[in-house]
Amino acid sequence: MVKNNIEVDVKVKCIENGTTQAQLAEDIGTTRSYVNRIIKGENGVVNKTFVQMMEGLGYDIEINYVKRERNAQ
Repeated sequence: MVKNNIEVDVKVKCIENGTTQAQLAEDIGTTRSYVNRIIKGENGVVNKTFVQMMEGLGYDIEINYVKRERNAQ
């Protein structure tokens, strides 16, 4: 099971960075509707087979976010 709520996480990170989902979409070269579909989980951020493999091994999944330094790529 993926422990994170991806939708909330992205919304919070957008607020922390002072950006909108529309701006985020433009920054990464995609559409706002595609970003929204990903966030809502329709396409899945984490591969279903990967989740099943980790569950089969007895693990849950937690995604940890680490802010990059400005000059890091």
